[in-house]
Amino acid sequence: MSHPAHERTPYAVAARELLRTTLLDCARDELQRRPWTQISMADVAHAAGVSRQTLYNAFGSRADFAQAYVLREVDRFLASVEEVVGEHLDDPPLALAAALDMFLKSAAEDPFVRSIIADDGSAGLLPLVTTGARPVIERAVERLSEIIRDGWPQVAAEDAGLLAELLVRLAISHAGLPTSTSSITATSLARVLSPFIAQLLADAAGRLELAAEI
Repeated sequence: MSHPAHERTPYAVAARELLRTTLLDCARDELQRRPWTQISMADVAHAAGVSRQTLYNAFGSRADFAQAYVLREVDRFLASVEEVVGEHLDDPPLALAAALDMFLKSAAEDPFVRSIIADDGSAGLLPLVTTGARPVIERAVERLSEIIRDGWPQVAAEDAGLLAELLVRLAISHAGLPTSTSSITATSLARVLSPFIAQLLADAAGRLELAAEI
């Protein structure tokens, strides 16, 4: 019996994604050497071996490119968060502290995050984590909610979303304006949030017991 061929990504879609990935990778390489304010779109295009118009066709404006870069960094950070959480599923407060520590430490070392923190308004980066942060927050909250539900499936989706949004907003705030080391901040936040997490898990356990009795 013949089997249907695997669905293949259309060439145009694959080529577009490859181009976007290459351009974002080149931007990251450039950021290792100098701040965002000193990097032009022509520099990024040249590093990728394409024209500046090709870059603009792929992303739109410089601001759109910057936002796309931030969203990709969010995905990268949260992939690491998922890995850390998975190592401490038996101890939710410890998982929270470890994940926050990893995120804050990685954010502090990220060249683009440093550019955002150092922005005096002239680079146009601050809105990415302030007034124009909605796409970043929505992406991060959605993904973190999934991580919470995957790790502790008994937690209600609404509660996971509430906790995720709280964590995302706190993480962005502390990454943008750190007041202590990442480990101290992470431990402090985990200590404050631990009772809330314990209550979420207790409520989830109660719902499971009630469902079993019905």
